[in-house]
Amino acid sequence: MNKKIKLLITILFLTNSFLFAQDLELENIFKNKQVDGTIVIESLNTKKIYIYNDKRAEMLFSPASTFKIPNTLIALNEGVVTKDSVIVWDKKIREYESWNKDQTLLTAFKSSCVWCYQEFASKIGIEKYKKYLEELDYGNKNIGDEITRFWLDESLKITAFEQIKFLKRLYKNDLPFKLEDMNTLKEIMIDEKNEDYIIRAKTGWEGKYGWYIGYVETKNDVWFFALNIDTKTKDDLAKRKEITLKALEIKKIINK
Repeated sequence: MNKKIKLLITILFLTNSFLFAQDLELENIFKNKQVDGTIVIESLNTKKIYIYNDKRAEMLFSPASTFKIPNTLIALNEGVVTKDSVIVWDKKIREYESWNKDQTLLTAFKSSCVWCYQEFASKIGIEKYKKYLEELDYGNKNIGDEITRFWLDESLKITAFEQIKFLKRLYKNDLPFKLEDMNTLKEIMIDEKNEDYIIRAKTGWEGKYGWYIGYVETKNDVWFFALNIDTKTKDDLAKRKEITLKALEIKKIINK
């Protein structure tokens, strides 16, 4: 057999073995947290990708509040909210105390204020959302019949791989929105910031499952991530970030 072919086979074998070992590392994180799910982590510069449970990463799920990422851009573009807007509380008492007050775009995003974004959606309308979802090539692009629930009621669905694809376009400013609005979104997405890295991200929770998606900017690279796990109880919600941060740490992307 040609020496070059032998060398190529050896390299492929070692590469696959290495990736499998890395998958076991991710698998152990999920096992230790006692949850089922998937995570995809991809490098911007090297294109290296780490995946746990690739089959689930291809499955469609409601984006839940992770849809606030594109929805914020849509709302800004349509002028239904600005960076400095005050979103006046309607005095209706809701499940979470943080929702029961006037909001800014920042607090609405951070607290996943459903009623705030439902108010935006009512003003934007179904036809415009259809246009935006097509332009963004976002998930299955299905809005259903309820304008204030489509990202929550499993009409609109998206995969973990598709979340990564959208996040890369956002980072590169490769979306049909004003640069100013994309920068505003990136600012309110900051979840953690220190001298070594910045994490811009959003959680989501449908009820049966939850998301944590975003990207981490390090000094040498940008890593995109999308995690999706089953949430049997509310106690599982904290595991979304815990698993993701542990995975980023194990892969030596961040130091905790």
